[in-house]
Amino acid sequence: MSPSLHRPTLADRLQAQWLSGGALSAALLPLSWLYRGLLALRTWMYRSGLKRPGVLPVPVIVVGNWIVGGAGKTPTTLALLALLRARGLRAGVVSRGYGRQGDGVHLVTRVSTAREAGDEPLLIHLRGRVPVGVGRDRVAAARALLTAHSELDVLVSDDGLQHWRLPRSLSLLVFDERGLGNGRLLPAGPLRQPPAPLAADQLVVYNAPQPSTALPGFVARRGLAGAVPLAGWWAGRPADMPALLALRGRPGLLACAGLARPQRFFDMLAGLGLAFEPVALPDHADFTDLPWPEDTAGVLLTEKDAVKLPPDRVGRTPVWVVTLDFALDAGPALDFEAALDIHLQRLFPSRWIND
Repeated sequence: MSPSLHRPTLADRLQAQWLSGGALSAALLPLSWLYRGLLALRTWMYRSGLKRPGVLPVPVIVVGNWIVGGAGKTPTTLALLALLRARGLRAGVVSRGYGRQGDGVHLVTRVSTAREAGDEPLLIHLRGRVPVGVGRDRVAAARALLTAHSELDVLVSDDGLQHWRLPRSLSLLVFDERGLGNGRLLPAGPLRQPPAPLAADQLVVYNAPQPSTALPGFVARRGLAGAVPLAGWWAGRPADMPALLALRGRPGLLACAGLARPQRFFDMLAGLGLAFEPVALPDHADFTDLPWPEDTAGVLLTEKDAVKLPPDRVGRTPVWVVTLDFALDAGPALDFEAALDIHLQRLFPSRWIND
């Protein structure tokens, strides 16, 4: 496996300094101070009552982060949806739908495209088997979703931690190995908002081998679940590990990932002994043009990329979708499910929450 040649851009240099600091990051500090001031003003307006969150008839659980990009919100959302379903709660999802065309409200269906819905909301709809509404105004998206699906008990917001108009009863803060980076706000650092003590209605999830901040939280277990041919994935067939391991030693494989942090995907594949040429694409790459030659021997894709590639788009090239095994596991005092149940009992006191 040899990495594709890539000359670092200004954005690459800045993101590297978001972790450790540097001259470029320091030069942007005045803009960070301005950003901090605007955030403080906006927060004050909500706390003073000059602005008010929207009102929704069901509780909202926000899955978000303080740090920009690629921390693992979507797999956390899917894991949370499975836990809510196991407790008999009917959940729907709202999302901004980053990368989609248009800002208006769209209710996602199986025939929606990633351009209409955004790649992550479409993936959540297909994999999570839940109603999903997208829109720049998440409150409007939530109301439209509840009008169409009055049976829903709870809404989960994929991102939206800084969308103050959206009411929330519980927030899941997701961190990866970067932790708080260099501790600076955008654009001098990766933080969307200033760090703060953990509130009573917040839980922390670490999508990392170990906690990466001082906040108490729960470490997620992350690995690859297996592979399935692209046509099978679209038909709803599950991936399996034998299919993925059978690709060991196959010559000419490419692994493509349009993720904020594609190296994580490549490292997991390499950890299973697969040899491949990595192709790192921009986050939310639209696949208007296929990023591999027609005679490629085989391609490995993430699910986030697969939602943008119906099987008839890839011709005769063998394409496998590699899926993620992601579970919310234990913390230092109690496991994530027990902590979640405490909040669900608060939000649904009249319902029986299964053990």
